[in-house]
Amino acid sequence: METKVYQKEGNLRIGKLLKESLADIARSRFLSFQLAKRDIQAQYRQSYLGIIWAFITPLATAFVWIFLNNSGTVRITDTGIPYPVYAFSGTLLWSIITESINSPMASTNSAKSILSKINFPKEALVVSGIYKLLFNSSIKVVLLLIFVFFYGVGFHWSLLLFPISILGGVLFGTTLGLFITPLGLLYKDIGRMISFGLQFLMYVTPVVYAIPKSGIMKTIMELNPFTPIILTARDLAVGFPPTYLTYFLIVIACCIPLFFIALLFYRISIPILVERMSA
Repeated sequence: METKVYQKEGNLRIGKLLKESLADIARSRFLSFQLAKRDIQAQYRQSYLGIIWAFITPLATAFVWIFLNNSGTVRITDTGIPYPVYAFSGTLLWSIITESINSPMASTNSAKSILSKINFPKEALVVSGIYKLLFNSSIKVVLLLIFVFFYGVGFHWSLLLFPISILGGVLFGTTLGLFITPLGLLYKDIGRMISFGLQFLMYVTPVVYAIPKSGIMKTIMELNPFTPIILTARDLAVGFPPTYLTYFLIVIACCIPLFFIALLFYRISIPILVERMSA
């Protein structure tokens, strides 16, 4: 086996680190798949409802808003499509993004017991988290398609592009999650703050209601980078022309270099955190 000597260096070679990180991702494909498979099986093995838990949360959230809207408790402006489809698609897409943000931290936390004992590419934890995200997301997308056809929205050719928007949401969330993970491993308060912050962000994102015609909330929601992810994916799912496509492409274009920077941040910080956790 290759022997690695870890020592303090006065400078960091970013290009070399990135090359090594990508090489480790390629070498650890099988390990990543096995870790994801183990976690998915463990997640549903001792559960009576099994895989249904993957979409109970977005379903429950959507049904609450559907009830509030139908009962007149909350007045929702016209969305252009049946409100159950609007609410469920929004909460489902939001759950995918939030799961993407939490995935790197959750995968690394679950491997705490082996991080200091076994030498393996730590990027395998990130990739295994992405595998789990794609598995859970595929289940949710199937349920969304059922909603789309059940409420008469029907098939549109834009549905073929819908998975691309989902991948964009996963990239966006994973990039944020990679930056947050090292701090989250050091301080548990970070994880709680992220959960609280995401609950607040949901209400300034067009998840269960449309962007207002005017006012400060309109400005906030339009500037919110979560907005183009949600709206573009929803528009593609229901056959609408994506209104925020340009903003969506800008966000994804920014996420690509940021993802590699976050990956380097993760690679540099994890050995230091492992040393602190095992001290």
